[in-house]
Amino acid sequence: MVAVGAAGFALVPSALGSNRRAAKRRAAFKVDRGTRLAADNARVRDQRRKSVQDALKSQTDALNEKKRVRLPQLLFQAGMTIKPATFIRNSVIAGVLLFLLLVLVQVPFYFAAIFAVAGAYLGPRMYVSRKRRKYQDKFLDELPNAVEAIVRGVKTGLPLNDSIRVVAKDAKEPVKSEFQRVLDQQAFGMSMTDAVQVLLERVPLAEVNFFVVVISVQQQAGGNLSEALGNLARVLRNRKKMKQKVKAMSSEAKASAGIIGSLPFVVATLVSVVSPSYLAPLFTTPLGNIWLGVAFVMLSFGVFVMNRMIRFDF
Repeated sequence: MVAVGAAGFALVPSALGSNRRAAKRRAAFKVDRGTRLAADNARVRDQRRKSVQDALKSQTDALNEKKRVRLPQLLFQAGMTIKPATFIRNSVIAGVLLFLLLVLVQVPFYFAAIFAVAGAYLGPRMYVSRKRRKYQDKFLDELPNAVEAIVRGVKTGLPLNDSIRVVAKDAKEPVKSEFQRVLDQQAFGMSMTDAVQVLLERVPLAEVNFFVVVISVQQQAGGNLSEALGNLARVLRNRKKMKQKVKAMSSEAKASAGIIGSLPFVVATLVSVVSPSYLAPLFTTPLGNIWLGVAFVMLSFGVFVMNRMIRFDF
């Protein structure tokens, strides 16, 4: 009877309610395990978010520190192959030619010297800065397409290097040459994290900084690269739309600034045509030269203020 009772207790545990207790223990274990997994996933997400924020902050601080661009960096970022010494020589030649031209049109000697020095320094730099801005705008126009091409390549199973190689082969300039430069740097033995830093040195923009941070964090901490780059592509397109909207909204202010800035020269030209001797004292008398210089300084300051008012940074 003892054996029969033991067999009954072993084969029919429901008589003691052990199934109910076991189910409760299993449910409690599943809840604890799910809670632990959720906490671990949240901790991993927080750590990754913090690493991205730290990397982005360090890159942004580095960009702000490099706000003052030297001449070799300016030429490099403009996509020009001219050497700094050649650029300085051409600037000096332009200044001398401008001085001779002003002397030939009977501008006072000291005014001619001042205008020649200012023209030799500001003119070429403004040209290079404009070329640099156009280079960066062309790069930003093509960057979202390049990022989406990398996303498609990663989703199909291609390694990151092969996806970048596809972009370097099929994308438009200047994205094509810049991504090829990244591959060349990696071929010389640099890691992907260091190779994409070259891209940021060439095109120091916030959008490129986002791309570099995503690649660097993924190489160091891992993660879903295709999802991160897909989000980045959407952010880049939204920023592009915002810039175009701001450009359209500020076009009226830009037109007004251009009209106001050119109005003194237009009025002076028309007055000189109607009455040539009316403005002659400004150029022939010392007092007139002084007031002409004051007017030029005030006009330059006004143009600078209007330019800053219609310029928006993102």
